[in-house]
Amino acid sequence: MVKLSEHTSGDATRILYLGNSGAGKTGSLVSLVEAGYNLRILDMDNGVGILKQYILHQCPDRINQVDVETRRDNYEMGMQGPKLVGKAKAYVEAMKLLDKWTDDTKPAEWDRKTIFVLDSLTALGRACFEHVKAMYPSIKEPRQWYNLAQDMLHTNIANLTGGNFNPHVIIITHVRYEVDKEGTPTKGYPTSVGRALGPTTIPSYFNNMVLAETQGAGKYAKRIIKTVTTGLVDLKAENPFKVAAELPLETGMATLFKSLQS
Repeated sequence: MVKLSEHTSGDATRILYLGNSGAGKTGSLVSLVEAGYNLRILDMDNGVGILKQYILHQCPDRINQVDVETRRDNYEMGMQGPKLVGKAKAYVEAMKLLDKWTDDTKPAEWDRKTIFVLDSLTALGRACFEHVKAMYPSIKEPRQWYNLAQDMLHTNIANLTGGNFNPHVIIITHVRYEVDKEGTPTKGYPTSVGRALGPTTIPSYFNNMVLAETQGAGKYAKRIIKTVTTGLVDLKAENPFKVAAELPLETGMATLFKSLQS
């Protein structure tokens, strides 16, 4: 038995980082590079170019603190929308990287100056779904594909947020909004694959859920990171008395880490 006064949840920070496409999630990681962290990014979106430009602009001497591995399936437009070209291989390759990175190190053993970034859970879910479809082509009911893919992603999230995975973790994901009959958003959830994981399963693995959001438009637009629940999206921070409700996007992630680690 451990008294609450002696209990610790561990000093690794796990963050679920939500936001719409274009909200600035990936680019905002530059402040963590400036703060001295090493980033290891599993890039499933092929969207880290903006982070590279921010680093070259703000701290070019730190560009090699970031290591990126991009894995993505190929698509082309068909009569019914995008369709997979060739084999579905992104998910399998991503799982190999989670076991052993290309430098032969094991991600689970990286130190606490390292942040593992999954960008994004949305894209990993899509790759996982394509992998399941390829593995079980004879399935007639699509819901079975979704169920299998959801189980696999559930296991991955549990692994990345578990005690045996040593580095800090940021999982970036988009937001899926439920809407009413008039099309007005009523609630937002993290996106993975299908709908089952978003409302309760994914959030249950994170003590920190934050949202990148743009307020205003044009020259009056302001990008921020929110840490307190909004009218649409539930958020949380494991150290709520030291984490500000809103942080500027440009420096917010570094400030958030400093507050959570203090």
